[in-house]
Parts: sequence; structure tokens; C-alpha cells
Amino acid sequence: MSNGRPLPKPNADTAPFWEGCQRQELRFQKCLQCGTVRWPPSIICPRCHSMDTQWIVACGRGVIYTYVVYHVAFHKAFQGDLPYVTAVVELGEGPHILSNIVNCAPHELRCDMPVEVVWEKVIRQFTLPKFKPVRGANHDTGSGT
Repeated sequence: MSNGRPLPKPNADTAPFWEGCQRQELRFQKCLQCGTVRWPPSIICPRCHSMDTQWIVACGRGVIYTYVVYHVAFHKAFQGDLPYVTAVVELGEGPHILSNIVNCAPHELRCDMPVEVVWEKVIRQFTLPKFKPVRGANHDTGSGT
């Protein structure tokens, strides 16, 4: 824990992700058979069941898929951060990742808002990916037809 905050517990599957975060790289597994980029990492592709994978560095941009504004801290270490935003970010490469939205007033947030990764060095061993709005971005939220 850092300042009483819970920290990730890397395992054999997630270690490459956390090692990438230390270098400020957002890394994900990509299936070499079907091209699916996935999170969380796993031994087999959930789409085609291949075990052939590689780790790629994502661009770090995406959109807010959904979010919640916390006005009550569910862990006492986050009391000083209230209100804070936890969001599911849909990355350009496809995966969804749970993180915090920073540098934005909660009332300014919306689903489909373009965001980009920023890095928070928590302790020497951990750098956490968080996301901030891309200011001035013109994002088409249409149906794609």
C-alpha cells in the first residue's frame, strides 16, 4: 500500500502490463491468430482460443464508455480525493480498462468523451495509468453508418 492505498498485485499474467506502466507504456496482449487485443490478459484468446500472443503498446487514447462519480470514499485512503471519478475507458485498440478520470470536473464528463492516458507514479514500483480528457477533440459519436 502507498499512503494506505491498495496497490495492484501483479501475477505471471499481468506482470508485462505493470512493467510497461513503469515505462509509461500501456501494454496489452494481442492474439497472433485473429488479431484480438484483450484485457485482462489470459493464456488463450477468448475469441479464437489460440495460445499465440504478443504484447503490444497501445496508443493510450480512447473514449469514456461509462463512469461513476464517487462522493463517498469506499476506502478511507481515498477520502481526500472526493469527489473522484472511476470509468471504463474503451481504448482505440478495442479493450476496455477500468481507471480514473483526472484533470476534469465531474460535471463536465460524458460518455464517448475522448480521453488519453496520463501516468501517476505512486511508489517506485508502481506507475498507474489514469486518463484525462483530450481538450478540443472533435469526436463523432454517431452510429458509424
